[in-house]
Amino acid sequence: MDYPVIVPLSVAGAAIADLKIVTLKQVTDERGTVREYYRRSSWLEAGLPDLGAFLQLNLTETARGGVRGLHAESMSKVVTVAAGAAYGVYVDLRADSPTVGAVVTVDLVPGTQVLVPNGVGNGFQALEEGTQYLYGFSTEWAPGMPGQAVTPLDPALGLTWPIPVDVDDRTMLSVKDRDAPLLADVLGR
Repeated sequence: MDYPVIVPLSVAGAAIADLKIVTLKQVTDERGTVREYYRRSSWLEAGLPDLGAFLQLNLTETARGGVRGLHAESMSKVVTVAAGAAYGVYVDLRADSPTVGAVVTVDLVPGTQVLVPNGVGNGFQALEEGTQYLYGFSTEWAPGMPGQAVTPLDPALGLTWPIPVDVDDRTMLSVKDRDAPLLADVLGR
């Protein structure tokens, strides 16, 4: 292989309005790979929104099979995996959206990220032990902040989790996420 190998930033739309799937700019040489998580000028050139500065970054390490979400706090997010792999799930909970109720799944590996607009539920299942899921928030998270959640087990979502979820195993799913409302209840249908 001739080095360096450069993968340019690219963007794809999805079945949820304003949700974007981004392939990060990546440069690989004999030493490994550098990925640009966020470069404002590159995002603007690609037609992505100006995120300004992230006000909070979280890195969640999750055991294989663990499910987190589906949460739609009052903020935009940029999500990816820093290590491992995840099955990302996104559901449009915005009442005024042309794609309200739509569900999108994305196979997340290092180098793939998703821009999750404010009001879109975000969740994932870790597919490898020690998967590290990185979130960049447009605002700081606070207990009781506005937002919504939907249980990731709602049959109306049409999801088949890659690793079957044991609803009583708290290493796979929190009680809070298990007991979150159904999509129909959140949307008032």
